[in-house]
Amino acid sequence: MSPDGGRPRRRWRETLVSVVLIGAVVVLVALQFTGASSRGSVPAPVPALDPPPALRLGVTTLALARNAYRPWRASDLDAVAAFERHAHRHADTVMWFADWAHTARFDAAQARAVAARGSTPEIAWEPWDSTRPLGSAQPGYRLRTITDGRHDAYLVRWARAIAAYGGPVRIRFAQEMNGTWYPWAERANGNHPGDFRAAWRHVRAIFHREGADNVTWIWAPVTGAVPSILYPGDAQVDVVGVSGFNGGTRLFAHRWRPFPAAFDGTLDSLHRLAPGKPIEIAEVGSTDEGGDKAAWIRDMFADLVRRSYVRSLVWFDVNKEADWRIESSLAAQHAFAAGLKRVTQPNVATRSW
Repeated sequence: MSPDGGRPRRRWRETLVSVVLIGAVVVLVALQFTGASSRGSVPAPVPALDPPPALRLGVTTLALARNAYRPWRASDLDAVAAFERHAHRHADTVMWFADWAHTARFDAAQARAVAARGSTPEIAWEPWDSTRPLGSAQPGYRLRTITDGRHDAYLVRWARAIAAYGGPVRIRFAQEMNGTWYPWAERANGNHPGDFRAAWRHVRAIFHREGADNVTWIWAPVTGAVPSILYPGDAQVDVVGVSGFNGGTRLFAHRWRPFPAAFDGTLDSLHRLAPGKPIEIAEVGSTDEGGDKAAWIRDMFADLVRRSYVRSLVWFDVNKEADWRIESSLAAQHAFAAGLKRVTQPNVATRSW
């Protein structure tokens, strides 16, 4: 062996050490960029605006939609932080889904995690089994089963847990009741005219009796005709909502529906029905297929700027049957962020609800 025979071995060790050090630096940089830590914490949210904006921004994501039938995990909020980065705005509201068949209890830990990031929890609270197909009969969730008290133990459990939580919670109960696809619709599942109003009032009475007055109740039909018999009354509703989607050539009517064409008629009728109530665009999204999604988003914000009674918007940031996400294209993402800048002027009225 030559006198310097050990040098290659030292060089190998030195190279290995260098690779390890470089790898550690790369990991640290990646963690700083994503906002994550070795303990798996949720990425940091975009800071909230102060004072509050004229239009509250809300979001739901695929993980939060799946909370309807599976337990919440802290990582479910990762997509919310990503949405905020794409929108260049804090999410004032974070909405998740909860069906009565699978969510036996209000999850105070989830609500606290949402509140800790500076957002208000909103729950799409659905009296059905969401794992069954839309339009299927679910006699166990007919509206009269609610009014007759067959779900009272469940309602009391939720009301007491929300009262004990104590923080603000927004509940969008039994949305899109003017359609035919959910078992709480009056035109489906063996229900009758007047049943929805009676069920709503029964639920609210239990929450009031149990001291859950920290709930903001959102009554939210879908775009289209909204019979006044479905409205529970001004004393029963805090916020009026409306949901709607542009499925383009892929879904629903298989034609492109600009925001004004899809929403304006319903917004006008809801404002006439409840002129003193703030309105929330409670669930909204557009596909790219069949038109210009960025232009659709620009039209949406231009429309909302003219309607001061619309105080909040919840974007359905989900890639599911279609890609509704704002980041489905850079053009759509930029249009959304630019539109939000048009509605960030502070509005004192938003502080009170």
